[in-house]
Amino acid sequence: MSIETKYVVKVYPSPKPKRIPKIVSQELKGSAGPKAIARMKKESVDCPLVKAEVGFLVCFACPSFIRRVSGEVHCAGVQPPPKEWLI
Repeated sequence: MSIETKYVVKVYPSPKPKRIPKIVSQELKGSAGPKAIARMKKESVDCPLVKAEVGFLVCFACPSFIRRVSGEVHCAGVQPPPKEWLI
């Protein structure tokens, strides 16, 4: 079963890095290297589900995240990230 892309969202560098909850950081330790996580902490997206700017790592750990291609995130738009991830 393939998941359809509902939203395509631009990833952009954030002037000030967003705070990322420890739960999200721990969840991503196995899937990305420390250098990649450090770089992704400095990026943001305008989440269509939350209707606010969120750090890319929150988007990356979100259940609706499908893929990131050429500076864009493909989002299924099914389920927003948990409220405790949004700081």
